[in-house]
Amino acid sequence: MGYVIALDQGTTSSRALLFDRQCGVRGVYQMPFEQHFPQPGWVEHDAFDILRSQISVLDDLLAAYSLESGDIDSIGITNQRETTILWNRHTGLPIGRAIVWQCRRTAGLIEQVCATPEVRSHISQVTGLVPDAYFSASKIAWLLDHTPGAREAACAGDLLFGTVDSWLVWNLTGGAVHATDVTNASRTMLFDIHRGCWDEELCNLFRIPLSLLPTVRPSSGDFGVTVDDIPAARGHDGLSFPRIPAGIPITGVAGDQQAALFGQCCTQAGEAKNTYGTGCFLLMHTGSECITSHNSLVSTVAATEPDCTGLAYALEGSVFMAGALIQWLRDALGLIGSEAESEQVARSVEDTAGVYVVPAFTGLGAPYWDADARGAIFGLTRGATRAHIVRAALESLAYQVSDLMDGMQDDAGMRVRTLSVDGGASRNDFLMQFQSDILDARLVRPAVAETTAAGAAYLAGLRTGFWRDMDDIRSRRVVEVTFAPHMASSERLRRLEGWRECVSRTRSERRAVQK
Repeated sequence: MGYVIALDQGTTSSRALLFDRQCGVRGVYQMPFEQHFPQPGWVEHDAFDILRSQISVLDDLLAAYSLESGDIDSIGITNQRETTILWNRHTGLPIGRAIVWQCRRTAGLIEQVCATPEVRSHISQVTGLVPDAYFSASKIAWLLDHTPGAREAACAGDLLFGTVDSWLVWNLTGGAVHATDVTNASRTMLFDIHRGCWDEELCNLFRIPLSLLPTVRPSSGDFGVTVDDIPAARGHDGLSFPRIPAGIPITGVAGDQQAALFGQCCTQAGEAKNTYGTGCFLLMHTGSECITSHNSLVSTVAATEPDCTGLAYALEGSVFMAGALIQWLRDALGLIGSEAESEQVARSVEDTAGVYVVPAFTGLGAPYWDADARGAIFGLTRGATRAHIVRAALESLAYQVSDLMDGMQDDAGMRVRTLSVDGGASRNDFLMQFQSDILDARLVRPAVAETTAAGAAYLAGLRTGFWRDMDDIRSRRVVEVTFAPHMASSERLRRLEGWRECVSRTRSERRAVQK
């Protein structure tokens, strides 16, 4: 059997990718789906749209390459994390729209449930997370409390909860398997990442019956086999799905950022990756040690090979504005005509002429965690041009990643010498070179940019023996380019001091206005 398929279910689209034994991508099909914003701060998806788009691209991929079940070794799934779906175990019908990870409707519930420092501290100690509406627990509670009859149905054992991976697995296996993997479980704020199980005390805190929750399995594990009869289609009059081949094993599942860490072959303590997407997600593998952050980062569970005993962990931090900042330069300011043009414009000047951009459009994340901070441009003079502003904006991405990296290295007590990179902005060579310089570390960009999907495929193929082990995968992995630092340490320190001074001024100006 010549291929592994990765199903990459994202926030705005679903994709199916075909991987060969050389770890190359042979085909990709993608389908966007509708986003719903019923109120300010609310973000929803139709669970049927997620399922239909994912099965449709799988069908397109199989048809395009004339593939049958016998041609496919296995399927791996990677998914948008934290997004919450509740459905009826008998009919397959969701009780309402999925609440997306971006949704802020449950912020008040978090404040109510986590009203004391003791509760907040307990949640952080057990789950590794900072209590927030971002995670699944409060979303489940909200659906149970705001959907007529939902709480009664849940207590009667008639409802199931899942993040997107569980919803897909349950339907692809004809309702035979209600399961998730350790990485997705670790993002619910209900999972004890030290014991590796659901925490009954946290479930009680959010009034969530344990019967709702899926079985937790290793990321490279057995999640059933596909069937050609989708339960959700049976329960929904007039809804049709393409028929998919039966009998394909589903043997890999991981949340998107942990899948990308695995896809970058970062499986040992001290190895790290950064994904430059709408925001940036920086993860450092910490091995078998779950490190508690003192720099406002979160601890999370990392995906592991099938023969690994025990759990593995990672530190995670996020930058709010990455690709979104480049889009702002294009769409709001009109300083560039395309995202690709940003590199050319940045290279047209030798430096920023003292200009710094602090892109705190939605506040500052780790290590500052100032939700009320707002963006600013510093150092403008009559000599400043659009090129200086564009260059300063790109450099700000690297500065923010440097702030995260400093916190991670301090928490972990280890230095990252090489950072693996992926995501759209990682194709910008100017940004990657500046990132290498400001981190004083090598950057490695793989030839296969689909690292999230690759992680899901690797987890699936390792379970079945399609690939022998991680060394087998590493031997087939091709590095496209390596960026090495060449900035003098004095210059690096000068630039970082300038950046931190501008961040400080942004925050102090905000406080001055409030006074």
